[in-house]
Amino acid sequence: MIQLLLLLVLLGLMFLSLLGGDIAVTWGDVGRSLLGLPGVSPGDTWVVHQLRLPRTLIAVGAGMALALAGTLTQGITRNPLASPSVLGFTGGAALGAIGSVVLLPTGQPWLVSLAALGGALGVALLLVVLTQHQSYAPLRLVLVGLGLGLGTAAALQIFLALGDLNQVSQGLFWLTGSVYGRTWGQVALLWPALGFLVLILVGTRQSQVLDALALGEGVAQGLGVRLGWQRGSLLGCSVVLTAIAVAAAGSIGFVGLMAPHMARQWVGALHRDLLPTAALVGGVLVVGSDGLGRWLFAPIEVPCGVITAAIGGSYFLYLLLRQRRPSA
Repeated sequence: MIQLLLLLVLLGLMFLSLLGGDIAVTWGDVGRSLLGLPGVSPGDTWVVHQLRLPRTLIAVGAGMALALAGTLTQGITRNPLASPSVLGFTGGAALGAIGSVVLLPTGQPWLVSLAALGGALGVALLLVVLTQHQSYAPLRLVLVGLGLGLGTAAALQIFLALGDLNQVSQGLFWLTGSVYGRTWGQVALLWPALGFLVLILVGTRQSQVLDALALGEGVAQGLGVRLGWQRGSLLGCSVVLTAIAVAAAGSIGFVGLMAPHMARQWVGALHRDLLPTAALVGGVLVVGSDGLGRWLFAPIEVPCGVITAAIGGSYFLYLLLRQRRPSA
């Protein structure tokens, strides 16, 4: 039931996203434009199809990818505070993407995506090398990931300090996390990759593996789970999900951490329900934050990454205060 409700909320926010912007387009014109019906001016059709629809699809896809990556990361480490950023994947992807933007004169979407994937895979490879002899023990994964994240942050600052001013400004805007100006080319890179990874997760029944890992290493091994192989494959999926999201929308904070927490409160810890619910929550968070960023200080747009960070900080502060409240 909650998944159906989240889906309806997501579809409603997507439609509102197509309505909002500097150029006024009526809801009727948006509907007719989407359905290909006559009676819509060419200008309004262009605004809906070329400006707002790609932006909305990128927001939804990036939110879903980050939420799935966060759910996988928390399942692998058995740590509710783990996320792609904690393991350094977000920093690695951002380093690759910013490197391509700052160092190359014309960063094509496919090149930025490839660089983001390369950066995330580089961090993941180091993480594997430094933790594989302990079968990717959860605590060691988190500690090594934090160290790698600090290293990528330092390298990122070096790129920004040495780059051209115009390219550095683009890089800084990228780091805030934004879906402004996204194109169909970026949609064509994000959604097929996301769909392929979802098919892998469903087809190989990774939800059952994550449920077994949640019971502890001994129980998981008794159920036939190969700890090293399964954790490595799940880490690989998390890396690619993070990379495609960062390549499409920049560093959008807190989604990979917050979406699994929210979903877990609504559907429990079984990953068969948790994964799709977290994905829907992630899509709602990012597309809703993008719409809120466009509306709050219009005509100035606030990047959606700033809004998600504000929501995430407020949400975890609320959880902290609720836990400290004395029971009756």
